[in-house]
Amino acid sequence: MTELRDRLGKALFRRVAGPDGPARRARIHDTPGPRWFGPERPVRVVHGDASMFIGGLSALLLQSLHPLAMAAVSAHSGFRGDPWGRLQRTSTFLAVTTYGTASDAEEAVARVRDIHLRVRGTTTEGLAYHAADPHLLGWVHAAETDSFLRAHERYGARPLDPAGYDAYVADTARVAEALGVVDPPRDRPALTELLAAYQPELRVTPEARSAARFLLLRPPVPLPVRPFYGALAASAVALLPTWARGVLGLPRLPVLEDFAVRPTGLLMTRTIRWAMTPGPPDARR
Repeated sequence: MTELRDRLGKALFRRVAGPDGPARRARIHDTPGPRWFGPERPVRVVHGDASMFIGGLSALLLQSLHPLAMAAVSAHSGFRGDPWGRLQRTSTFLAVTTYGTASDAEEAVARVRDIHLRVRGTTTEGLAYHAADPHLLGWVHAAETDSFLRAHERYGARPLDPAGYDAYVADTARVAEALGVVDPPRDRPALTELLAAYQPELRVTPEARSAARFLLLRPPVPLPVRPFYGALAASAVALLPTWARGVLGLPRLPVLEDFAVRPTGLLMTRTIRWAMTPGPPDARR
């Protein structure tokens, strides 16, 4: 069982962190210096949990509902041609800003801001978009934060109390402001209010439908792994707010979700947690 756990853990880590993952991990955790977030902060608890696998998928589905944000992703991110590379870049950014030194976090944010400045274009409907637009950045941040929070609340090893989740939202606001978001929410009620304010702008575009099909029906994983990925994807769909599922046309099936999807999601996150937290402290990181 130890050998199986080590093999599974290493395979998952390679997928999420890429071939340079061990070197990046060592730099993030072992480089001395001040951090944006101390070890007691809720952002470290949430972002270090296996529930992020489900929260990340749910965030992508939710973010796709903004036509301008989805147009920018579709045209410029290359997520179809290099989905694992995009995942690795995103996970590295989260790890650096959550656990890395303040100087490394600032450099990571500066690189992302520089990319955002160059990403601009026009949708098929003739609407202009710019990835550095604070309004679009605000949507991406709110959708991501809400999804990670919901996933941890449902599937996390150590769910936080309401004050802890308020503090998590406040922690993520620091990164959001550095990226260019204006006045990001700093507690859960403000986050919920902001998501509601965006709802009139949200709808399913052809790009969003295509992205959902890619994520849910044609994922870039080998056939033997599809059932396990499917369990994570079903959990991610069930995690979406009711209104978002309505926009996406994904109906809620209460009996199936309560008695099959949720237990399976718990099993999957526990398995991932078991695989990725063996051995000495450096392996657990």
